[in-house]
Amino acid sequence: MAQAVVTSSKLRLVFQVGMDDDGKPVLKSKTLSNIQKSATADQLYQAAQALIGLSNDTLSNIERVDNADLLA
Repeated sequence: MAQAVVTSSKLRLVFQVGMDDDGKPVLKSKTLSNIQKSATADQLYQAAQALIGLSNDTLSNIERVDNADLLA
């Protein structure tokens, strides 16, 4: 059975910075690397909330991005 071993984690904050001519939201993201692989969802959410306060843009989404190696 294959296993996934997480090799790195990132925290991505997606902001809505405006609207285009068609009325669709324009999104911009900020990615923070070197997040501890053991960080919990609550810890990442708290960190994101602290960082959101530094931006004037509207938050659209908070994402955790994990990279993993698949081993047989």
